[in-house]
Amino acid sequence: MSLVLDPAAQDLLFREARTANTFSDEPVTEEQVQAIYDLVKYGPTAFNQSPLRVTLVRSPEARERLVPLMAEGNRPKTSTAPLVAILSADNEFHEELPQLFPHFPQAKDAFFSERPVREQAATLNAALQAGYFIVGVRAAGLAAGPMTGFDFAAVQKEFLDDDHTPLMIVNIGKPGEDAWFPRSPRLAYDEVVTTA
Repeated sequence: MSLVLDPAAQDLLFREARTANTFSDEPVTEEQVQAIYDLVKYGPTAFNQSPLRVTLVRSPEARERLVPLMAEGNRPKTSTAPLVAILSADNEFHEELPQLFPHFPQAKDAFFSERPVREQAATLNAALQAGYFIVGVRAAGLAAGPMTGFDFAAVQKEFLDDDHTPLMIVNIGKPGEDAWFPRSPRLAYDEVVTTA
């Protein structure tokens, strides 16, 4: 059985897409970011909890605060990308559940009254949403450079608060010269999928 999605779209989103390491200086507009969000917000999360939060690093001052917190090899990429997004998990996502899960508003207290439970749920579901976000960036015809090479505690202190846990930083823009490393191997179907 073949996929329903057009092969060109499959290539754009997956087969030809790779992590970008250089970017052109073409700006990423607010309209593009809004379009990305308006697409990826429909990706599923448990209880529709939607804990991903996105902090856009646009100003030169904010960029100057962020770059030193990146791993040394990531600093040039982050300093030159047209847009940088800090993706974090909102550990107080349960406050939105009466709106987001209206057919069972009691879920807020029934399942998520304890902070450790919320943190675990927020991390898992925001990570799902981070994956959707990367695919959404690709769907907008842009390249994404997701990274976890940074000082998590320092990024949280500088840009977030105690209720938000940083997950990754994503450089966004049109790819520049020599943007791609060679494609790394992938596991074969029978190495991943088993039948019980």
